[in-house]
Amino acid sequence: MDLFEHQRQQHKSLTAPLADRLRPKTFDDYVGQEHLIGEGKMLRRLIVQDQIPSMIFWGPPGTGKTTLAHIIAQMTGCYFVKFSAVEQGVKDVRQMVLQAAEREKFQKKRTILFIDEIHRFNKLQQDAFLPHVENGTIILIGATTENPSFEVNSALLSRCRVFVLNALEASDIQKLIERALIDPIYGLGTKEIHIDQETISYLSQIANGDARTALNALEAAVQAFQENERIILNNEVIQEALQRSSLLYDQTGEQHYNIISALHKSMRGHDANAALYWMARMLEAGEDPLYIARRLVRFASEDIGLADPRALEQAVAVYQACHMIGVPECNVILAQAVVYLAKAPKSNTLYTAYSKVAQDIRECPNEPVPLHLRNAPTALMKKLNYGKGYKYTPAFEDPEAAQQTFLPPSLEGKKYLSF
Repeated sequence: MDLFEHQRQQHKSLTAPLADRLRPKTFDDYVGQEHLIGEGKMLRRLIVQDQIPSMIFWGPPGTGKTTLAHIIAQMTGCYFVKFSAVEQGVKDVRQMVLQAAEREKFQKKRTILFIDEIHRFNKLQQDAFLPHVENGTIILIGATTENPSFEVNSALLSRCRVFVLNALEASDIQKLIERALIDPIYGLGTKEIHIDQETISYLSQIANGDARTALNALEAAVQAFQENERIILNNEVIQEALQRSSLLYDQTGEQHYNIISALHKSMRGHDANAALYWMARMLEAGEDPLYIARRLVRFASEDIGLADPRALEQAVAVYQACHMIGVPECNVILAQAVVYLAKAPKSNTLYTAYSKVAQDIRECPNEPVPLHLRNAPTALMKKLNYGKGYKYTPAFEDPEAAQQTFLPPSLEGKKYLSF
């Protein structure tokens, strides 16, 4: 690499989004996924022993799938190639495989092929990788947010190990935020940022296990201040930044989120015509039909719920049908679901009830399960009074005689449902 190219790459790394600049380069900096890369865990042993197989990383967004692939390539000295399901096809696969074979022959260097969102590759593209994974010309690392059992060809899946990445804990995200605030080169350490621990904790929680969301929001919040303005971050600023960050790193973000909001509100308001229009706007613009279908499944419980329990059955069936048929034929299937959900009676009883439950879980003590509700499969548990006093309700003809408490003591008598 010549001096100009080195400078260009260095400039690019310093002007990239904060989440990319802070991407860990070693296990020492990597946060979370201890069940995979903790000392003595299988994936870590495979990497340290340089015995890495082809693999699939399955987990929610922002959990470190791409970062982990980069670290593996660096630790094993492999050449790293990243493929895009949108931009590259079978012809590119053949060229990449040829280069990988030459690289191994003349440079003794293996090639890791990383495919982000591997579920977006069609069957023909996935089949093209199969013989080269099988003969070891490439080491495939696929990343997906979707269940690989459904989205990856069974033949390819059988030749890969699947590792499940979990959503990050709030404490993990807090470490990344604190690192970003003090890092003077790739982070925000050169800026005078006033932020208290409560706000850092708030951002860590509201990011919902997604490190990229947290760092994007942090950067958006800082960028909202003028150059000579004092940077003071609080919960309100962070909340606004979370809305801005969804637009900051997604060129079509505003339209995407505005239209899905319009679809949701039109169905909630019983306007089937408007709902159909907004759904079609998304679909005709190239939106993933499974994304729309997932939103309909959520809507069926959140806004309809017990007012029409069959709405959830309809929504799930539509998701499965869209998955089976694909575009463009699934457009009428989605239309049927949208009109059904718009016309259905509405109830948010379950949504509000769950919100109250979640609030109590956050704010009340984490009490143990009452003894009479505990299972007692061993003699020791019985001796400790596990299950003692429990009344098997079906055995009582008189409902009053079967009365007992099922909630923890501090919540006894609490009603989350209005019926």
